[in-house]
Amino acid sequence: MTPEQCARENIDEQLKAAGWHIQDHKNLNLSVSTGVAIREFRLLFGVTDYLLVVDGKAVGVVEAKPEGMPLSGVAEQSQAYLMGVPEYLTHADAPPFAAYESTGIETFFRDERDPHPRSRRIFAFHRPETFHEWIEEDKTLRTRLTLLPPLIKSPLRDCQVEAIEGLEQSFEEARPKALIQMASGSGKTYTAISSIYRLIKFAKAKRVLFLVDRSNLARQTWREFQQYITPDDGRKFTELYNVQHLRANKIDLVSKVCITTIQRLYSMLRGDATYHEEDEEGSLFDTSPEREAKPEKEVVYNPAIPIETFDFIVTDECHRSIYHVWRPVLDYFDAFVIGLTATPSLQTLGFFDQNLVTEYSHERAVADGVNVGYEVYRIKTRITDAGSRVEAGFFVDKRDKLTRSTRWEELDEALEYESRQLDREVVALDQIRLVIKTLKERLFTEIFPGRSEVPKTLIFAKDDSHADDIVRIVREEFGKGNAFCQKITYRTTNPENLIASFRNSYNPRIAVTVDMISTGTDIRPLECLLFMRSIKSQVYFDQMKGRGTRTVSDEVIKAVTPDAEHKTHFVIVDAVGVCENDKTDSQSLERKHSVPFDKLLLDLAKGKRDEDTLTTLSGRLARLGQKLSSAERAEIREIAGVSIADLTHRLLDAVDPDVKIEKTKELFSTDDPDEKQVEKAGEALVALACAPFDNPNLRNKLVELYGRSEQIIDTVSKDELILAGFGGESEKAKTIIDTFRKCIEDNKDALMALQIIYNRPHARRHVTFDEIRELAETIAKPPYHIAPERVWKAYEQLEKSKVRGADPHKLLTNIISLVRFTIGDVAFLEPFSETVNRRFDVWLTEHEQTGKTFTPEQRDWLEMIKNHLATSLSINIDDFETVPFVQRGGLLKVYQLFGDELDQLLKDMEEVLVA
Repeated sequence: MTPEQCARENIDEQLKAAGWHIQDHKNLNLSVSTGVAIREFRLLFGVTDYLLVVDGKAVGVVEAKPEGMPLSGVAEQSQAYLMGVPEYLTHADAPPFAAYESTGIETFFRDERDPHPRSRRIFAFHRPETFHEWIEEDKTLRTRLTLLPPLIKSPLRDCQVEAIEGLEQSFEEARPKALIQMASGSGKTYTAISSIYRLIKFAKAKRVLFLVDRSNLARQTWREFQQYITPDDGRKFTELYNVQHLRANKIDLVSKVCITTIQRLYSMLRGDATYHEEDEEGSLFDTSPEREAKPEKEVVYNPAIPIETFDFIVTDECHRSIYHVWRPVLDYFDAFVIGLTATPSLQTLGFFDQNLVTEYSHERAVADGVNVGYEVYRIKTRITDAGSRVEAGFFVDKRDKLTRSTRWEELDEALEYESRQLDREVVALDQIRLVIKTLKERLFTEIFPGRSEVPKTLIFAKDDSHADDIVRIVREEFGKGNAFCQKITYRTTNPENLIASFRNSYNPRIAVTVDMISTGTDIRPLECLLFMRSIKSQVYFDQMKGRGTRTVSDEVIKAVTPDAEHKTHFVIVDAVGVCENDKTDSQSLERKHSVPFDKLLLDLAKGKRDEDTLTTLSGRLARLGQKLSSAERAEIREIAGVSIADLTHRLLDAVDPDVKIEKTKELFSTDDPDEKQVEKAGEALVALACAPFDNPNLRNKLVELYGRSEQIIDTVSKDELILAGFGGESEKAKTIIDTFRKCIEDNKDALMALQIIYNRPHARRHVTFDEIRELAETIAKPPYHIAPERVWKAYEQLEKSKVRGADPHKLLTNIISLVRFTIGDVAFLEPFSETVNRRFDVWLTEHEQTGKTFTPEQRDWLEMIKNHLATSLSINIDDFETVPFVQRGGLLKVYQLFGDELDQLLKDMEEVLVA
């Protein structure tokens, strides 16, 4: 077939899937269906590829083009066809308005009734029933968005007003995506609900999708909708409109708001009848979008959930993988997308087309009294820092991680372990006990002086087993019962009830979690966060810190903590150096943390072979393989026919795009495989990887070995306290420097100033003032939000011996010094003017050594030129007509002093002083 014929065939299938009846012009029968797409229909001005007819009247046209042809220049053609529809086929009040241009792979759509008709990319065609609804409306959605009434500002905060008004300005400009950045605790969800209410009531939005990170946040969001009182009506949101928290894979058609996770929504688009709730309990913050073997989710059209199901999509604090791996799910719907975040990443900003409608940082929120600030209290112990050693002959406990049954064993040889093994392979009970004991002893004297009630405290543990150990030791050290300290994880019975008690009741005073309430969950009376696990992701860490930043009324905090007069700040108790460690984005294979190992294997045997299942299983098998004896490895090989390493690698190969391509070339003997061939090869790889797990003997043996994995309980080592005290300023300084370093790394190929400072080949050796200004503006924008002088002060605090000179004036040129010091180009940090002064002295000395001398007046002018270069990086003839030069005679005087040598002199000074 020709490319044009291929496009027509694809378009036919897509129109049929959306409910259109395809007809040739000669077989015309407009009564056969609500929606009819007529091929090759002759109009007043030419022949349209498809004329779309609903209820016997034309509503639009489809212009088909060969696959690969750019569609940006086709709009004029479809516009002409719309104007050429005969009058007898048009509605009296609604002439044809829908213009599609499509290659069968890419489709554009616009509504000519919009205030400013603009083509937009869509996933599929709209259904005929949707056109019937559109025809009945007197104005389009985009028209209604330009007519919203003024915002009722009470009881909104200023930052919420700014966010809603910025968002509605974006809607008025018909921008498809908008990002709201508001600090944790400043009321993002309330802002979103306020906006959604206006969109439903005044813009007549059909339905809004509210996406959250995991299911417990969906429940929290649903409660916020229930509590929201409308500002103009006085009734609650849910009294006026139906709000559905999706717990089954079916959208209630009468709902105006649907709340769900993107994981469940993807399952629905695939046509799954059900979805395991535990699969949407884990936070997407634990996965990395950059892992090479992690392609985008594949989405196909689902007639039961057409692209027009939602008019607006709100994504609330979803991990940035939602804009990478899960992005096709968002792109599926023909809807405006609104992002809510406290910590925007570059990828998030890129997805939203840099359309940041409002910025409200944590610093501003603290200054406004919307958030509270924090301090860092550091607890450092010997075992936490360096691990320990237990000599041979001592007895240690061996504990089964699954059953927690314990046995004693005498060490045949010395046990030596590092800090990274703590609470994974080895549990040093005295290390946990010393941290908790130090917390208790310093709580009312240093951390919260003068208090007598334990403040609401959240402890972050490494895993469920670690959490159990912490809970037991907290109860013992504080001498309290079960109610005082509770574990809240996905494996806890009724975690929602415990969260409610932690939020609203006196007990529990201390909660221990892994990641269930690490992001999003609102515990306003929380005053203390104890980190007993390290975090590698800066974004995730910022989210976890956000649990403590929320303000609370005096009445509420006194109700749960009687001796707390006010919540003025919160304290991070750092027991693992989390505030000091470098943070990058983790690359975890584990994507189904809450699914037990035996269920994972059984799901695979039942045919559940999605990418998340395969990668999670591979990660767990890899960990299991590290702990097996040679006899256990041989036992697995005998049952499976291959080694446990082969089982692991086959699972990874099944989701690796590069392996799929190589397999395709092998199977089909081609160097240029098509999509269907790659799909077939992928299926073959999955079948090969999963076949051994059909054997129940292998599954049972793996479950037995996995459950038999043991921890060594070190009851011998005595820990020692190295440090206990506040250290928040150093943590903040390190965060600022890390952010500045990340900014340089992110933009070193994009900004000319950084390219030149990095000594990239270029015609110029020095940067211009405009290039430095561009760099400064980049640093000040999200996701960095820092000023050069803050970076300078951070270096003064952390590396004082390497910083020369006092805090500099706010000169943009000091950024050059900061960048050079940060990338290791210079050994000392000094104001850029000092660098220029030193180079100037060397330059003068070299001239004098060659016999060239300058008069005192010439030296005065050279000093002025040098000072100008230190602040402006360049100098030209026009500059001599400005202060201070013009006060000393200006351009005429400088030519009198230096004559024909002036031009070359200026070039030399520029090159030497600021390069």
